[in-house]
Amino acid sequence: MKILLTGANGYIGMRLLPQLLDMGHQVVCAVRDEKRLSIDQETRERVEVIEIDFLKEVQDQLLPEDIEAAYFLIHSMSSSTKHFDELEAQAAQNFNTYLQSTQVKQVIYLSGIVNDEQLSKHLSSRKKVEDILYQGSFSLTVLRAGIIVGSGSSSFEIIRDLCEKLPIMITPKWVLTKSQPIAIRNVIAFLTGVLGREDTYNDSFDVAGPDVLTYKEMLHQYAEVRGFKNWIYTVPVMTPKLSSYWLYFVTSTTYKLALNLVDSMKIEVVAKDQRLQDLLGIEPYSYKEAIEMAFRKIAQNMVVSSWKDSMVSGRFNKSLSKYIQVPQYGVLKDIQTRKIEDVPATLDNIWSIGGETGWYYGNWLWKIRGYIDKLYGGPGLRRGRTNPDKIYPGDALDFWRVLLADKKKKRLLLFAEMRLPGEAWLEFRIDEHNVLHQTATFRPKGLRGRLYWYSVLPFHFFIFGGMIDNIVKPKKA
Repeated sequence: MKILLTGANGYIGMRLLPQLLDMGHQVVCAVRDEKRLSIDQETRERVEVIEIDFLKEVQDQLLPEDIEAAYFLIHSMSSSTKHFDELEAQAAQNFNTYLQSTQVKQVIYLSGIVNDEQLSKHLSSRKKVEDILYQGSFSLTVLRAGIIVGSGSSSFEIIRDLCEKLPIMITPKWVLTKSQPIAIRNVIAFLTGVLGREDTYNDSFDVAGPDVLTYKEMLHQYAEVRGFKNWIYTVPVMTPKLSSYWLYFVTSTTYKLALNLVDSMKIEVVAKDQRLQDLLGIEPYSYKEAIEMAFRKIAQNMVVSSWKDSMVSGRFNKSLSKYIQVPQYGVLKDIQTRKIEDVPATLDNIWSIGGETGWYYGNWLWKIRGYIDKLYGGPGLRRGRTNPDKIYPGDALDFWRVLLADKKKKRLLLFAEMRLPGEAWLEFRIDEHNVLHQTATFRPKGLRGRLYWYSVLPFHFFIFGGMIDNIVKPKKA
């Protein structure tokens, strides 16, 4: 079957893609920026990639006519605090228009559980998208999921941050709201299970795990799985805005996502039936089992995707191609070069930079810069990196975004998403003479940008020099 996969570089799409390929399907990945599709070369050769921005005016003949099924995995909640519902509605309408020129029979949409009488803006938007998709020229299958728990999911990472960082918590009263979390493995099983099944056409199904828990109970059970105890005290005085700031500073989430999450956390997300579970013969994992599976993936360095790699986890929601050409004029540079004794080891060091490894010199200074950046609304160092030794274009890497990662050509190019009075790039390149070129490029915005560069110049001397020295340093036997 030929399948259109929208949101292919998102958290769910990256998990779903290999499953569809293993099932023998042809997959067309629809992405806004092909350079951001974080898949290995072997997988890329097995798929067709098309660049489509579903928020822009519809263009003719972008999709293959012989598409038989499609997944709609487009969400905009993280990109705006005010207008994400309008963006999601527009994307759904344009999606319907695009599919009119295809032979598609079924569209599968992953939504949220919408059983409460009063819905948050986020869940209302999901329901509105359902209504729009039902108007399309195809049969629609809607899966309404509870909170998704898995390595790299935003829900899991927020719970993880809260519990690991705060053994004692003073929390808002929304932690007493009931929810019904579901393991990511079950979500993928449901998404693939309904594919091509006519008995699921033009119907909506709740999908959730077996446990109905308050957020407080979820935090406690996480601690139990991890082998420690936490204390949680609720207070009624935390406003939604204050709660959002609390989540933003303590966890790895963005402020926009935190604000929208807090709005949704006041609403019960509990399934009403298990029709699809019975129909497909899927037995959902418990919440504790989902946590344990997530940590097994983390321990094995097998995290397939993370919400942090989404463009909306940073400051820029634009095509990477805009920044991939490093400017040569009107810029300030710090250039370091070192002769390399062991090229493979140096490349491994470069490809391991950031995250748990750190930046090879003055990590405490990098951490201070990260705290300052987060204080001013930037990503800080909260995102880390998804994999310890693999990098793909589009990946988040602390407060950088990977623009280019070509190990064969021995080049890594990063773009800064931290709060700056200008634009910054950091490049590592090994030439044919086995010399490492490390170049920090800064394009200042006005006088303020130039003053910033010269004010941190003394730190650059130590940080960038020490960094390249340690990157090329031979490993001890």
